[in-house]
Amino acid sequence: MKKIDIVVPCYNEEDVLQETSKQLLELIKDLVNKEKISEKSRIIFVDDGSKDKTWEIIKELTKSDNHYEGIKLSTNRGHQNALLAGLHYSSADATISIDADLQDDVNVIPEMIDKFLAGKQVVYAVRSKRKTDTVFKRNFAQFFYKLMQLMGVNVIYNHADYRLMSRKVLDALKQYNEANLFLRGIIPEIGFKTDKVFFERNKRYAGEAKYNFRKSLKLAIDGITSFSITPLRIITFTGFIIFIISLFISLWIFYIRFFTDNSVPGWASTTLPIYFIGGIQLLSLGIIGEYIGKIYLETKQRPRYIIDEIIKNE
Repeated sequence: MKKIDIVVPCYNEEDVLQETSKQLLELIKDLVNKEKISEKSRIIFVDDGSKDKTWEIIKELTKSDNHYEGIKLSTNRGHQNALLAGLHYSSADATISIDADLQDDVNVIPEMIDKFLAGKQVVYAVRSKRKTDTVFKRNFAQFFYKLMQLMGVNVIYNHADYRLMSRKVLDALKQYNEANLFLRGIIPEIGFKTDKVFFERNKRYAGEAKYNFRKSLKLAIDGITSFSITPLRIITFTGFIIFIISLFISLWIFYIRFFTDNSVPGWASTTLPIYFIGGIQLLSLGIIGEYIGKIYLETKQRPRYIIDEIIKNE
């Protein structure tokens, strides 16, 4: 039987962790009893530098049952790095990543395992509906996925970080050493046989959402700039269009100046082009700066996470 690990990144999840651990443990034991997975399967909690009692709860959980294991990072490194730490740590035949807030339906995990046992190397859990999201969050998410696809980034529509990956995929993932992590774009790029399961997104069981608008926007920018040079090409295209427009304006000014008596300089014709071209230049510098910043972070080659403590039962 295959060993299956479930990796759960946690940041200030004291309100929900007891219920999350209970549901996942019941699921693991049920699958073990049905002889679908190995008794050695584990639930790995990764504490991403929480400021509440998350780590204390994880330590108590590991004492209560040997299916629990805990990893404590030295400081907050962000969701993607915390998730990566758990994936790197896992030694299972396949690993499932899921958030701690119970918005992802744990009941589709058996279906994910069935597809893995049937030969699939990656199984994506895709949201069929987003009724629990606010109108703004739902529209922003849909815009995000469509924009990513428009930019040429290979992402799975309505899929976040709830997925199953085989040992083969996990070993391939270790070859990706970039500091600017965007796992939603990296995993589809790895390839292998894939499949999907669908679920309805639940309301958050307790606590506060960790991905506010600022973090969601940062994730979107990281995703685009890590996997696509389309924004740079847009700058080139925009510059070319402005050059053509400027050429026609120059011909028009030349005609007014030498072939008519209406050559009275106006305020609009002077200031509007300045503001327009100036705005384009600032936007272009900002986009170029974003890419240069990514290069700067990559060249430093700093560790993506540092593990402070590991707790497990032998």
